[in-house]
Amino acid sequence: MSTKSDPAEGAQTITPHDTNELGFTTRGIYVGGAGDVKLISVDGNTVTFTAPVGVVIPIATRRVLSAGTTATKLIGLY
Repeated sequence: MSTKSDPAEGAQTITPHDTNELGFTTRGIYVGGAGDVKLISVDGNTVTFTAPVGVVIPIATRRVLSAGTTATKLIGLY
């Protein structure tokens, strides 16, 4: 059984969408192209992160919104 501090066990490209969930819960989101990442966290809060290229946002989420997300090349780590 893995813990929150363990490395991710998988990765999948994220296509932001305003209503569709990802199908998995992220442990983090890798940002390949700088910009804003707007998401709804697993506790229901809507948050916008401004991220440079190459950062991993350590957040558990099931939805990355297309409206408000300008970052590109997003990869969900789970």
